[in-house]
Amino acid sequence: MKISILGSGKGSNAKYLLSEFKNGKLSNVQDISLFSDSENSQFLKLASEFGCYGKHVPTPTKGSVIKGTYETDWINSLSKLQPDLIILAGFMRIVGINFINHFDGNIINLHPSLLPHFKGLNAIENAFKMNVARTGCTVHWVDNTIDGGDIIAQASIQVFKNESLESLTSRIHSQEHFILSQVVCALADTHVLKKT
Repeated sequence: MKISILGSGKGSNAKYLLSEFKNGKLSNVQDISLFSDSENSQFLKLASEFGCYGKHVPTPTKGSVIKGTYETDWINSLSKLQPDLIILAGFMRIVGINFINHFDGNIINLHPSLLPHFKGLNAIENAFKMNVARTGCTVHWVDNTIDGGDIIAQASIQVFKNESLESLTSRIHSQEHFILSQVVCALADTHVLKKT
């Protein structure tokens, strides 16, 4: 299986997956490539660090949805590598239905909440402010709704009394690394992908 990861920021989840891949722990994963909408992101620097393909794809600064010629550029850039699976990990953009259909719906997203709760931006902070007893993270298939695709797996953690937002964020990120790695392994081993 060939995987392309899309990200916008630090890329901690991509870094974890690349480390697992480099250490031979992602069985049946042939290649991992990185794509970012942010030219100077830490995310793209991982490509040099791990010796994998990395590309910045220009995207408008206004608006979160990738559409029009920008969507075409994204489709063309990824199509050259023919990924079997696309992972959105810290990708602060919304991919459109043309993008989803082009890749047969084989796109998963990592979201820092127990969906369907706290969809969209600032999920950890919103859960924290609501004083929930438990929260966590979700890996789900991407469809044309915001964080609304079929859930593949979730990791749940207890929110401790008097816990800080920073502590909760750190613990959720740790769960993200684990759950995303487990899902990628399972999909690569079974090669059961979602066809639209």
